[in-house]
Amino acid sequence: MAFKPPTTQPKEIEARSFAIIAEELGPHPFTPAQFSVVQRVIHATADFELGRSLVFHPRAIETGIRAIRAGKPVIADVQMVQAGINKARLARYGGEVRVHIADPDVVEEAKRLNTTRAIAAMRKTARETDGAIFAIGNAPTALLELIRLIEEEGVRPSLVIGVPVGFVSAAESKEALRQLRADVPYITNIGRKGGSPVAVAIVNALALLADVPDHRV
Repeated sequence: MAFKPPTTQPKEIEARSFAIIAEELGPHPFTPAQFSVVQRVIHATADFELGRSLVFHPRAIETGIRAIRAGKPVIADVQMVQAGINKARLARYGGEVRVHIADPDVVEEAKRLNTTRAIAAMRKTARETDGAIFAIGNAPTALLELIRLIEEEGVRPSLVIGVPVGFVSAAESKEALRQLRADVPYITNIGRKGGSPVAVAIVNALALLADVPDHRV
């Protein structure tokens, strides 16, 4: 006999999913606003361990919301992050998602310097960082380069979402973000897990919080 889902209505499915997440996660240290981000990450990945591993700078939520409401751009490391973000919601505030990893000049620069396109793309975006949100879900080298730009060249994004996935430098790049000498807000996690869906979920959660009229920042 074929399985019949309890509901096929998108809003009901999401509500039931979030209720299950809250019940199964149990007690947690997150504020209500942080928990709304954690829920969306778990919803996107079905990974409670990943959700529990999220780390928030004390001002991450407020600065992220403020940047979205001000129409600041979201700089993504790869097209997968760009594709998943709700661009219409950002556009209501004048914002957009930018990604440069496939730009011809970035590809050429990476070849010339014998480095990754992710590093070259981060260097290109240095002039765009006035209050931008960076969403890095794929490339640890992008996160490490952004950290260098912040610490050595005075780049000041509003928020760094650093959740790259992988076995080489992923955990280390997130540890470096948590140890950032400059006081730049961040959202990251501990360990190798992460990925583009996680970065997307975090940006979309912040955009939803920005839509709440009584959410003051």
